Amino acid sequence: MAQRINNKNNVMKDQSSLKKEFGKKDVQRMRNIITGKAGDRTQVLAGYQKQNVDHKEGDVWEENGKQWTIKDGIKQTVTAMDRFKKLVVMPICCPKCNKPMKLNDLNKKMYSIHSVCFNCVIEMEQQLKLTNQFEEYGKQILKNNHQTYLKDVEAALEAWYNENESYVTEAGDVEVWKGGNKKEMYEQVKKQLDKIKEENG
Repeated sequence: MAQRINNKNNVMKDQSSLKKEFGKKDVQRMRNIITGKAGDRTQVLAGYQKQNVDHKEGDVWEENGKQWTIKDGIKQTVTAMDRFKKLVVMPICCPKCNKPMKLNDLNKKMYSIHSVCFNCVIEMEQQLKLTNQFEEYGKQILKNNHQTYLKDVEAALEAWYNENESYVTEAGDVEVWKGGNKKEMYEQVKKQLDKIKEENG
């Protein structure tokens, strides 16, 4: 008998803890997602009423200084990383020929450069060879690589110039490292970089 009462008490405790974990707002939110109304409100509040705008799947809007979207029925923020993911993450099918893209080094490399599969790049380069435009295309790729390298060097120079000259050692002491005139060195290298960029247009 005592065992039965203890079991009943344990079940009641579990139910009350579930009620605490999932409120009416949470249940309404799940209902909204299941019925495809992810943008609907989950509770009604008295007093100040915010302007209610219905957003649909794929909409992008700004709210409280952040960009938001609805993806798979769930409201989420749009971050700067999303753009990079699109550049880096290879799709299942090629955007140009719609054929499946196997995860191999050739497809990865060509997609990062041309945003198409390796076979599409081969076909495009073959057409350029037939129309005698391949040499110009090769020069343009080398020029783009050169410009990207110069941008990387310039970014590294800016980071070096703006970094702190004091360092904290393992013992907790602050050390200041100095070696030559930092501003003078920065200006010399920057001048050389600007000259190279001007020459290569």
